[in-house]
Amino acid sequence: MARKLTTRLTEFLNIDHPILLAPMDKVAGGRLAAAVSAAGGLGLIGGGYGDRDWLEAALADAGNQDVGIGFITWSAKQNPNVIDYALSRNPKALMVSFGDADDVIRAAKERNIPTLWQVQRLEQAKQAIEAGTDILVVQGQEAGGHGMDRGLTALLPAIRDLAGPDQMIAAAGGIADGRGLASALMLGADGVLMGTRFWASTEAVGSDAAKNKLVEMAGDDTIRTKVFDVARNVDWPCYFTGRVGRNAFSDEWHDDIETLKSNAERESLRYENTDPDDFSTRVVIAGEAVDLIDAIEPAGAIIEKTVAEAVSLLGQAPRFVTSAG
Repeated sequence: MARKLTTRLTEFLNIDHPILLAPMDKVAGGRLAAAVSAAGGLGLIGGGYGDRDWLEAALADAGNQDVGIGFITWSAKQNPNVIDYALSRNPKALMVSFGDADDVIRAAKERNIPTLWQVQRLEQAKQAIEAGTDILVVQGQEAGGHGMDRGLTALLPAIRDLAGPDQMIAAAGGIADGRGLASALMLGADGVLMGTRFWASTEAVGSDAAKNKLVEMAGDDTIRTKVFDVARNVDWPCYFTGRVGRNAFSDEWHDDIETLKSNAERESLRYENTDPDDFSTRVVIAGEAVDLIDAIEPAGAIIEKTVAEAVSLLGQAPRFVTSAG
């Protein structure tokens, strides 16, 4: 790749391109994280809910490639040993999302491990800044998986204004190509974190059927819901919902969550007894960026195309500027 984009993020993390892999639970394994890092970005393994066995296997799959680790904070903190284990492996960076993580950030900084904290609100950003987080990840509601309800294009510059000019920020939510990267930089970010686009990669953990489903879907086919948290017996805090592909199961229960909860045991059993690739019932976690995905490609090719497109667009910026008179 001939062209690079240099930002504070690339300099701080010593990477070639300001593109980070979202640490998607059970999707961002060691092979995908290593491929993203090898291509000049930063791969983050999905430590998810704190499954140490899975994390150990993923780190083994990453080989000698420098990768980071990300956790779902509220869940992983219920098993602090897994966080201690992650820190002991001296990852390239540690990312936390969804819950208070001041103590985790402090522990990482004591080991000189770069830290990222994903936020969806200004108050969350204040907490992350006060904790000394190196990089804020500002997540818009367009993102796949769990999040909240603010759109990225207003939230990102608002948090930039709040944080001041020196705080490093990565943007997340609805970004899948160079247009998203270029626009994020203009809105105040120093780089981007992409999930759904890398889910549709050859190295991501998951079936071909699930990845092909992402290619087939449109953003209009996604919905923010709590249906699949109930179906999978995952007790997420009430203020977080998950963006997923709509299907018959979500259509049945989305507007009647309380009844679903009342029948949780029966419906969870029904859910688990279906084929994992039966997407009329099983969840496909996907962001609105599925509109922009038309092929399953290697992570390296995704990064190369994203950077090339962003460089081209940013290089055209002077044509919009004219002198007065």
